[in-house]
Amino acid sequence: MKHLPSFRYWFLALSLLLFAGLAHAQQDPAQRPSPPATATGKAGKANVTIKYSSPAVKGRKIFGGLEPYGKVWRAGANEATTVTFDQPVTVEGKALPAGTYAFFVIPTEKEWTIIFNKTANQWGAFKYDEKQDALRATVMPRKAASLTERLAYTVESPGFVLRWENVELPVAVK
Repeated sequence: MKHLPSFRYWFLALSLLLFAGLAHAQQDPAQRPSPPATATGKAGKANVTIKYSSPAVKGRKIFGGLEPYGKVWRAGANEATTVTFDQPVTVEGKALPAGTYAFFVIPTEKEWTIIFNKTANQWGAFKYDEKQDALRATVMPRKAASLTERLAYTVESPGFVLRWENVELPVAVK
């Protein structure tokens, strides 16, 4: 009988360790349905780093559907997408100091508003505060030549491009 309580404690300890291990595995960002991704490159003389989570289309209508028109979107999944410039740049002709910014967009059927927000570390757009915007500009999306199943960013001349579903959104950076 003396061994019975000891067995219970070992069983409980082993169960807690197993549960903690499973919980940790579920929190691993690489295991999320929208895994983390990074795009890097140069825009003019500035080094650009874009960190985002990459959701999939999965047969859904994305813009004007999953992501409604006229509403602030985190331009990715999970945490807000961030864009880092290692030196001052101009975005769509507007000055932006070096730094890391949350990147949001407001899609519409014809033109999109891009937003660089000073609060870089935030979950989605749930606590988005327009007062923290460092820059807003209007850009024109274009129809993509083919379906992009997973949201992707590329840093390419003359700036960077967001691609997802049947849309490409070029952002000019110098």
